[in-house]
Amino acid sequence: MSTERFSISPLARVERAIGDFRRGVPVLIQDQGTDASPVLAVAAELARPETVQAITEWAGTPTFLVLTHQRAATLKIRLYTPDVVLLPQGARGGWETVDAAGALADPSRDLELPLRGPFHALRTIQGRGWIAAIKLAKLAHLLPAVIAAGIPQGQTDIVASAHDLLRVSEEALRSYDVSAATALVQVTGARVPLAGAENARLIAFRPKDGGLEHFAIVIGDPDRHQPVLARLHSECFTGDLIGSLKCDCGEQLRGAIKQINEAGGGILLYLAQEGRGIGLINKLRAYGLQDQGFDTNQANERLGFSADERIFLPAARMLRLLGFNEVRLMSNNPSKLTGLAQLGVRVVERVPHQFPSNEHNRFYLDTKRDKSGHLFS
Repeated sequence: MSTERFSISPLARVERAIGDFRRGVPVLIQDQGTDASPVLAVAAELARPETVQAITEWAGTPTFLVLTHQRAATLKIRLYTPDVVLLPQGARGGWETVDAAGALADPSRDLELPLRGPFHALRTIQGRGWIAAIKLAKLAHLLPAVIAAGIPQGQTDIVASAHDLLRVSEEALRSYDVSAATALVQVTGARVPLAGAENARLIAFRPKDGGLEHFAIVIGDPDRHQPVLARLHSECFTGDLIGSLKCDCGEQLRGAIKQINEAGGGILLYLAQEGRGIGLINKLRAYGLQDQGFDTNQANERLGFSADERIFLPAARMLRLLGFNEVRLMSNNPSKLTGLAQLGVRVVERVPHQFPSNEHNRFYLDTKRDKSGHLFS
């Protein structure tokens, strides 16, 4: 038997870190920068007082609440540092307890608590571990906010070993989306007759080292030598499965299947990008903010996200694995057209794909048109 030590791939290590973060377990994020200290972080929404106390004691350095620029702008915090802001624990930072940190991270009570601050964010940060900690929270589909402390140089091995902490590199977190999409492989497929398209196959794709699965619905037998009629559809539990009227996703999904079948064949890519990439629970949080009067873009940004967190590399990779480099794209979203084109997939035609609005999704569709440039014509 070989005595060579088993090595965990960067993708698999990130997946393990996601699992720890979703359980409220701290993760140690290492940065290869010469002057950068490792960062010990826990998701703000799952942090407990004893966990934060442990992080402070293990690190022996100040503890910070780390927020995205989008969330900081909502709270009127000055943006001194790239991508994130760091608020020190204590009165000047605007938080002293874990509950207070959670309230700053979660916008659900913003209208109840309008006069918070003033906040005194750190003016400089060392390394990108702080930014990577936010990336980890996003990958875990949690609120993009963490409580973290820097580990002094030279103490990493001692702290990690003494407390059985998972270590993951900043670079692995930063590049995870691209690495996972590039590593997609076809896992299996089967004939699945569908309402609206009986001659259909469902094909599953997954990164070689594990991770989120994406699916392709191949309808008919599309010609690999011709531009394929295709739709990129981000999963939507509420619209696709239970018939929510707050969006048009369910109608788009079923309508696309029917239209592709009537056209003689094509592909629908069903992508694991719920809520424009923020996850189902955060999408429900965004719905709550929409009920307070914010539009869908504003709601995502108040949560601390960009208006759209998706990338289109998984779709481009799946198309190539299926043998297609040219598409006739069923979409109203110009970002999908430019996104695929930038990844080497030629979009020869945009095929309009829209459905009548209702009283529940009219504001949502208007925001898509007015703020995101969707083409409803």
